[in-house]
Amino acid sequence: MEVKVVDIQRANCPVERTLEVIGGRWKVLILRELFPGLKRFGQLHRALNGITQKMLTQQLRELEEDGIIYREVYLQVPPKVEYSLTPLGESLKPILDSMHDWGMRHLGEQNK
Repeated sequence: MEVKVVDIQRANCPVERTLEVIGGRWKVLILRELFPGLKRFGQLHRALNGITQKMLTQQLRELEEDGIIYREVYLQVPPKVEYSLTPLGESLKPILDSMHDWGMRHLGEQNK
């Protein structure tokens, strides 16, 4: 089987890797909620209108697997779980700040 040059380039594309980690409808919004500080599952669920518990759980697991968030489980009854950003997750803040700035400019243009 022959490997195409385009496939190799895509596999090594930093932009594509970034989108693999934070792409989709919910991950950026989860990050937005975690930038101010740690949150519990219920807080995240309430802050993200329209996300199901199953989808939130899946997205949090993926972000944890990619080293973006940290999940701390407290052994108590009832169970307590808190989510926070890792240093790698914190390093995404300038990207999201740029997305925010672009979105504000775009909204301003649309409202003219």
